[in-house]
Amino acid sequence: MKKLPYFSFLMFFLFSSYSNAKNIQAYLSYASFKSFQQGSYIETYLAISANSIKLVKNTEGKFQGNLEITLIFKKDTTVKAFKKYNLLSPALDDTNSVSFNLIDQQRFSLPNGQYNFEIFIKDNNDKNSHIKTTEQINIDFPQDKISISDIEFVASYKSVAEPTLYSKNGYDLAPYIFDYYPPKTEKIIFYSEIYNTDKVLGVNQQYLLNYYIQVYETNKKISEYNIIKKQNTGELNVILNEYPIQSLPSGNYNLVVDVINRNNEIVATKKIFFQRNNPSVQINFQDIAALNTGSSFVKKYENADTLFDFLKSLRPISTDLERNFFDNNFKNKDNDLKLMQQYFLRFWESRNQLNPEKAWLTYFEEVKKVNAAYSSRIRKGYETDRGRVYLQYGPPNTITTSDKEPSAYPYEIWHYYKIKNQSNRKFVFYNPDLVTNDYALLHSDATGEVNNYNWNLILNNRNDRSIRNIDDKNADDQWGGKSLDYFNLPH
Repeated sequence: MKKLPYFSFLMFFLFSSYSNAKNIQAYLSYASFKSFQQGSYIETYLAISANSIKLVKNTEGKFQGNLEITLIFKKDTTVKAFKKYNLLSPALDDTNSVSFNLIDQQRFSLPNGQYNFEIFIKDNNDKNSHIKTTEQINIDFPQDKISISDIEFVASYKSVAEPTLYSKNGYDLAPYIFDYYPPKTEKIIFYSEIYNTDKVLGVNQQYLLNYYIQVYETNKKISEYNIIKKQNTGELNVILNEYPIQSLPSGNYNLVVDVINRNNEIVATKKIFFQRNNPSVQINFQDIAALNTGSSFVKKYENADTLFDFLKSLRPISTDLERNFFDNNFKNKDNDLKLMQQYFLRFWESRNQLNPEKAWLTYFEEVKKVNAAYSSRIRKGYETDRGRVYLQYGPPNTITTSDKEPSAYPYEIWHYYKIKNQSNRKFVFYNPDLVTNDYALLHSDATGEVNNYNWNLILNNRNDRSIRNIDDKNADDQWGGKSLDYFNLPH
């Protein structure tokens, strides 16, 4: 199954247990907001696949799941918020068809600051089935600046006269916990809040609210989904809007909210990632075939082998739509040379209309670097995991290399201070065959990347390949083992 990619500060991720027991499949998102009466707070939204937990007969003879959920927010080593509770599934007459999610929402008051958010889920009906993960979060709503809450995806909403525990500004919102929109979904609904525009821009003034969808890989706005509205300043401005997405192609996107002042300056911005699966919409073949390449830079590339290699090197920075077009139309080096030239030109014009050749040559310098550093006997550097990550995200800020730990395979830990709208992201590459230069990506905490809870056990399993318990910490305690320290505190 393809892993659902990417998350912004409204964090979405899939995590599951890796024991021999039935895996718990849990989906979590969270979003922070500001209340002028009660201070800042964070909401957590949890969905657990019912068919991934054990259902047993209760006292009434019906099948029911029982989960223990623990949510902890720590600042340094001090617990700032904590909740432990049981989550019960609906009682079922039989278990032949279990295809729903258990949905849970919680709210925690937390002041501005950085926190470690720890999540533990245990199946009370199966002692071997449990999962845990930790995420770093940041809550920051300054008193004297314009700020925007996290963007919350919404499944449905309704106006309420009497607020409930989880109402926000006159609305009951049912969260859409996933950042993946399948083919049958026809619209995106989202909610956000803007704070302090009156303090900064003046009372009874106007500003522009711009919200839009942009391509994740290129940050290019999609004109059909670009909305600009005039708004009156206030202590709080609420955004609750929706987009029809029947015509939005498959791909990775950001939904962006900008606050723009009278000088046309962006004074606050917030974005969230989502993925759309819409195979009915494809790149228009005729549009590419109609491109005139006669006076363009691509005419100098007349060797089909060379151009095909150039096209393959674009994969790390291509959109899903571009990857699909390439896979469907360019099978090997014997492709139509003219069509390859036309596609190559379209690719770079979509990224730099004024100087597409400069954009290509700048990227090509990076391709040459990864080919020199990461190529193996069977794959070029841009085809390897390290090459792909380098080209997609740029060079890491630090690289920690280890090839002499007694129990660990050779590995590298890459640390990025910033990746687009993500901060402090790490990648663990390792070399299990001990021979080639082709290190595989084992784990990352970046959105859309391989997220492997057991990465440290696998990495340190070079000399002992026995199956371990999910909570076994022996890998951390191996003599000379430093991988977990390097991951938590990159050098």
